[in-house]
Amino acid sequence: MKARPSFLAELQRRNVYKVGAMYAVAGWLLVQVVTQVFPVFHVGERIQQFIVIAIIAGFPLALVLSWIYELTPQGIVKTDEVSPEASITPRTGQQLDRAIIGVLLAAVLVLMAKLFWPPPTPTVAATGGPASGKSVAVLPFENLSDDRANAYFATGIQDEILTRLAGIGDLKVISRTSTEKYASHPDNLRTVAAELGVAALLEGSVQKAGERVRVNVQLIDARSDAHLWASTYDRELKDVFAVESEVSQAIADALKAKLSPVEISALSQAPTANAAAYDRFLKAEYALHKATDSNRQADFLLADELYRQALALDPDFALAQAQLAYSMMSRHWFATPLTPAELADVKTLVDRALAHAPGLAEAHLASGYWHYWGFRDYEPAKTEFRGALSLAPNNAQAIAALGFVQRRQGEWADAAATLSAAIAYAPRDNTLIGNYGQTYTVMRRYGDAEQAMKRALAIDPDDMQSRTFLTVNYLMGSGDVPAALAVFADLPLDRRAPPSNTDGDVMNVVNVRVYPSLFARRFDQALLAWPMPPAETPAQHIERLSARVAIQMLAGRRAGIQAECAELRGLLVTQREHQQTAFQQTSALSWAELCLGHDDAARDIAHRAVAAMPPQKDAWNSSYFLVGEAQIDAQTGHADEAVAIIVQLLVIAAGDAMSMQRLKLDPVWDPLRSDPRFAKIIADGVEARL
Repeated sequence: MKARPSFLAELQRRNVYKVGAMYAVAGWLLVQVVTQVFPVFHVGERIQQFIVIAIIAGFPLALVLSWIYELTPQGIVKTDEVSPEASITPRTGQQLDRAIIGVLLAAVLVLMAKLFWPPPTPTVAATGGPASGKSVAVLPFENLSDDRANAYFATGIQDEILTRLAGIGDLKVISRTSTEKYASHPDNLRTVAAELGVAALLEGSVQKAGERVRVNVQLIDARSDAHLWASTYDRELKDVFAVESEVSQAIADALKAKLSPVEISALSQAPTANAAAYDRFLKAEYALHKATDSNRQADFLLADELYRQALALDPDFALAQAQLAYSMMSRHWFATPLTPAELADVKTLVDRALAHAPGLAEAHLASGYWHYWGFRDYEPAKTEFRGALSLAPNNAQAIAALGFVQRRQGEWADAAATLSAAIAYAPRDNTLIGNYGQTYTVMRRYGDAEQAMKRALAIDPDDMQSRTFLTVNYLMGSGDVPAALAVFADLPLDRRAPPSNTDGDVMNVVNVRVYPSLFARRFDQALLAWPMPPAETPAQHIERLSARVAIQMLAGRRAGIQAECAELRGLLVTQREHQQTAFQQTSALSWAELCLGHDDAARDIAHRAVAAMPPQKDAWNSSYFLVGEAQIDAQTGHADEAVAIIVQLLVIAAGDAMSMQRLKLDPVWDPLRSDPRFAKIIADGVEARL
């Protein structure tokens, strides 16, 4: 019966109780630091869990060590080896008392801080909790207005909320080009979230009636279908900016995103104080979306006019200035080239936008495209695109633009990596994914290219651009004519590949969809895709006539098409005199001259195209003009020049213009087949793969 008290007394003498108390309080404080501070620095949950478990496991170890060992003036020794007279445990016990008091005071301060300054928590519906991932996709907003023409307004509200969220660096925000492919209220939220790579989805609806607007929004944890936050806003039209700001802030709060002071300020800023100007702006944005899908000049001009109407109502509307500049540059690149005066107007718009709003990402983006699309001035363009990204880190368009510029500069590996990064923010953007695949074709990584293009077509089977890329990839990579023919086999013959206005290659004159038939030497089959109907526009007639002339030239039927060649040459020369001629039509003119026996004229046209677009100016497009020059040289008997260009193209990234399979199968090279140097190139089979 006396052993137990002596044991307890020994525990007290050895300060085991005090060590336990000290460890418990200090351990609790350390756990608070781990769980409250580590997330700020994005330390992973597993590391946090490991540290907490280690702290708990260390408690009994601390008690055992305090029993076995004692601190003495000579250092730490076993307690059994210290005589009671030499022990200093009373002194160390007093030190422990003071330390415990200090730690307890710190614990009290932490408890008071948590009581009076609790961390912000999102409003959570009763059915679920907050999402763990800081990632969100804004689905298309449903238009509930009686006037269906108000669809532009619902789309505009969605876009503006998405744009505000894209400026938050602590969030991952999916681009509109990916979310637009979904319904406003999809049935399987988990599937949608998995396809987009996000934890949360924002659904919404907009009802506009006169000067009033109602916006309903709900943020959903897609993995559990739990509502994280929801709200309804009934406001006057002039107050819609505040709705966009409040919704964006609420989403950031619900996902526990950390916002910088600059980001907080950006969320609260209204692009204009003029409600009528903003309404015209949203109509312009809606028109621009249509124009970028169609690449039709008329659609771009409509968008431009609506932006100008918005600016007439508010001349200092920086966002409208930036978007008008972007619309004009898109028209220049994809539809009809701008005049020098129009390019100067774009620069004025960009400068005004940056003067009014230097922190506007869209203004920097438009400035970047002015340098890139307007003048192929790449370094200033990259500076502006990076400036846009510093203001809107989730802007997939700015990331992709950097990748496209890197391609033009011949930075192929960097371009592929940058485009892959852009796809993370636009995982359902088939156009971007198709371009990513085409980059691999140029690098002669044909397997990787095929994988990307099939991914793009799985998203949108009607993606004509990706079908075109895949056709070229089969022809160049494996020479698989049946596979190339199968890419368009489910479409009628009049659904051809989109016409190119930048390529000097005869493949683009004939049309990529038709070219597999030429690889197989089925010339009559190729002509079936280009019948001569009695009525068509002048542009369609030129396109059709150019293809027919090139096909029959490659079939060796020059004598029977002299009248068509003369007509084509006359049309193209007249067009050149009245407007800037597209490079594809310049290539068609060289083939018309060739047909008529004007070999020097044909070569001169091809040489001037290369001089206008050398590799140092555009590593992406220059290969098409080089291969076009080699084709004309081969056809006119200038084998030395043709072979030299072929050798040059085989050692650079030009896999969608020049490959071993093309040299073996394409009839455009038939004039070189008896040349021993050409035969050796094919026998060696050497081509650069990057």
